[in-house]
Amino acid sequence: MLAIAESSVLFGLAAFGVRVEVQIARGIPSFDVVGLAEAAVRESRVRVKSALAQVGVDLSEYRVVVNLAPADVKKRGASFDLAIAGATLAALGLVPQEALSGVLLLGELSLNGAVHRTRGALSHLRGAHERKVPRAIVPAGNAEEAALVAGMDARCVSSLAELLEVLSGRADASLPASRAREPAALLREDLSDVRGQPAARRALEIAAAGGHNLLMVGPPGAGKTMLARRVAGVLPALTAEESLDVIAIHSVAGLLASGGAPAYGERPFRAPHHTASDVALVGGGDQARPGEVSLAHHGVLFLDELAEFRRSAVEALRQPIEDGHVIVARAQVTARFPARPMVVAATNPCPCGYQGDASGRCGCSAERVRAYRARLSGPLLDRLDVHVVLPPVEVSHLQSTARGEPSAAVRARVEKARDAQRARYLAGETTAPTNVALGTRDLGRVCAVDEAGNRLLAAAVDRLGLSARAYGKVLRLARTIADLEGSTALSAPHLAEAIGLRVLDRGAPSASRAA
Repeated sequence: MLAIAESSVLFGLAAFGVRVEVQIARGIPSFDVVGLAEAAVRESRVRVKSALAQVGVDLSEYRVVVNLAPADVKKRGASFDLAIAGATLAALGLVPQEALSGVLLLGELSLNGAVHRTRGALSHLRGAHERKVPRAIVPAGNAEEAALVAGMDARCVSSLAELLEVLSGRADASLPASRAREPAALLREDLSDVRGQPAARRALEIAAAGGHNLLMVGPPGAGKTMLARRVAGVLPALTAEESLDVIAIHSVAGLLASGGAPAYGERPFRAPHHTASDVALVGGGDQARPGEVSLAHHGVLFLDELAEFRRSAVEALRQPIEDGHVIVARAQVTARFPARPMVVAATNPCPCGYQGDASGRCGCSAERVRAYRARLSGPLLDRLDVHVVLPPVEVSHLQSTARGEPSAAVRARVEKARDAQRARYLAGETTAPTNVALGTRDLGRVCAVDEAGNRLLAAAVDRLGLSARAYGKVLRLARTIADLEGSTALSAPHLAEAIGLRVLDRGAPSASRAA
């Protein structure tokens, strides 16, 4: 007898439907899985047979053939176990075939019949909803993800015995408990703790308001890391759709079970060590997992000691920073992961970190300084919109009891600027909801410059050698500065401040000059 169940396979965050066909006949005992299944899928026959035995189903007299269609799509992972077991029960006549119609089955079986959580359940469910699959049965361990998909009748089971009761109509599967949908508290560490550094605080506010990438250069102890860890506190809360995107990425990466994912509504903050590999940063591996740049999607990717990262790793970030996504291509699969974080990088001006210090304690030779800066290419630095130099913190600031402006006040201005950008996007004036992603045509519509501004830009290009990319970034920064002021038009002061944010003094690395 033939029975069919519905399941799916993930490529990146995209879920593709898989039809699980099970044919059972009496004969020489066997259990074959066909349909371009990798090792973990082929091994499901062992798990399924043992789990079925726990509910009193003996396959020792049957020849079982499992076909995973379409046959030309590679099947990976153990999430097909529940669908194979469900279709096997239907093929044996133990449950009606109609019970499997329009139901997505996901879950890994243990030998004792327990159903374990599966990676990427949220992406599976969102994909099924798009394919008009009305119902789903998932592991109880994925209940929180199941509760997030609106319009999907998702139920949870914890064992194969429970699935048998549900499919046979003798019981109802449990509804997933609704996950708290209130945004998480935004404040982790507050900007009021930062002493001095007014220029860096202003640069951080502008970068956050437009989603721009930020590079901070300064000596040890200037506050680069302290500022970077407070960026998330001035960013707006995630929208419902953005929250689902973040949770889906962390689910595919297997971080939900370990508690390594941000709370609902909280922007992720990722700070990989400078020894991270290329794959760790951009994603990849045998099963195409998301990297740090994708795990920080809609959040902050902090690259401390940028010049200490291996060159190939940081250079691999050039395309994701520009395009907002990562495409991991392998011989038999291509996976696409979103990657639109706010990149915040910090580096020292030289190997010892004290070049330009008034004390004269820098002992780095000119050749060592050049070699240190050469670790960061011009094209990479050109993609970091805001460049700011942090001087050493003055003793008077350290001894002062006055606190700086809190994150809440800065966040209020950032949210107002973001609202203006989103309003232009919803009105069809731009193709992106934030200024950092404005396209070339968008610049012509919302970044119109008067004659005085054009003269200022022409002088900047002539004297500073701004590249075409840097020219566009100046316009985007100026648009953000104007949004912070509530201005609809760009003026020369907006452009002047934006140009100043693209130039580093003290001989620090400058993308504008290197590009």
